[in-house]
Amino acid sequence: MIGGVGTTVRQTARGRRATLLAFLAVMGPGIITGFAGNDAGGVTTYSAVGARYGYALLWLLLVSTVGLVVIQEMCARMGAVTGKGLSDLIRERFGVRWTILAMAALLVANGVNVAAEYAGVAASLGLLGVPSIVSVPIAGLVIWVLVVFFTYRVVERALFVLVLAFLAYPVAAFVVRPDWSAALQGLVVPTLPSAQGALVAAVALVGTTITPYMQFYIQASIVDKGIDRDAYRFTRVDVLMGAVLTGLNGLFMVVVTAAVLFPNGILVERAADAARALEPLAGGGAELLFGVGLFGASMLAALVMPLSTSYAICEAFGWESGISHDFGDAPVFMGLFTLLLVAGGVAVVLFPEGLLIQFILVSQAVQGLLLPIVLAFILRLAGDRSVMGDQRNGRLSSVAGAAIAVVASALSLALVAVTLLGL
Repeated sequence: MIGGVGTTVRQTARGRRATLLAFLAVMGPGIITGFAGNDAGGVTTYSAVGARYGYALLWLLLVSTVGLVVIQEMCARMGAVTGKGLSDLIRERFGVRWTILAMAALLVANGVNVAAEYAGVAASLGLLGVPSIVSVPIAGLVIWVLVVFFTYRVVERALFVLVLAFLAYPVAAFVVRPDWSAALQGLVVPTLPSAQGALVAAVALVGTTITPYMQFYIQASIVDKGIDRDAYRFTRVDVLMGAVLTGLNGLFMVVVTAAVLFPNGILVERAADAARALEPLAGGGAELLFGVGLFGASMLAALVMPLSTSYAICEAFGWESGISHDFGDAPVFMGLFTLLLVAGGVAVVLFPEGLLIQFILVSQAVQGLLLPIVLAFILRLAGDRSVMGDQRNGRLSSVAGAAIAVVASALSLALVAVTLLGL
């Protein structure tokens, strides 16, 4: 009897180890994609919201995190079931014209946003006195060498290292000792300040969470990593973890600036401004932590965003794509990736800051216009039996996805209107 129990315990332990190893084998796309969404623009938005409105808008992070979980899960499931990227499925199901429209908008928006990520790298290292003419070319060269000369697995491990930089935000939150009871209230009690810009801040907070390039990247990375429908049950956990951890990091960014800058009436327009403002009020440690987080966020997105664009465009037109290929095997993929990196770096080094900010605003508007189209594609494809078979969206997933798509699209279009009006 005792021997039988011991055998059962050992079998259970072996089963748990096997499950853990299986999860570790597929872990990556969901977590990396989620954190890449907290890019330089996301850090700036969270910092500005916390500095201006304190904890009042934290509840919106719950809304946006739930939306991110639902949409990312659909894209990851499509990649595992079909073995194809999102743009590949769009071309097959909706035709070349829609594909060209979507890819053109994605190229414009992501091309400019690569420059925004370089600007984040320059700003974070600028806190240490490193000029942009040094930091930007070195960052671009490191990213280029990593993707061009190494395999997907090596690149993924490098991305995980960059994800670790996000630990700076929860550490900073505990360094500044915020009012956690007030933060909890802001998280669970929906409120909207009466200030004129509060609606704009709310729109920006949600609108920065679900972006088109993230959906293209997560599906392409699932395919590139070779995850199939049998392994997808583990990938679903990876997607959930990525979205939840991303929401938590956004929360910590808001909490830090809400605790330190909001009581002192200090407003910020850029993430680096938030880091500088923290130093005299919370000490150099808080400034350094915020700067480290900004550097990691910017580098991660500077790598993921051009990769996402290259994946999407090459898949859309049937060209060879994938990190593990070289220039000879995938010349368009590697060439487009290189072009985006070079163009983004040149823009940051050569263009005046004011002009660069205008370009970034235009790219945000393009992303906002593209999002409703991409979400419509995702919902149609994920619910199509001919594409997904028995893994298509059920009724609950379809309703939830449609509701999230309507809300996210409305907020995204509102952000476009706000941008065009100069608010």
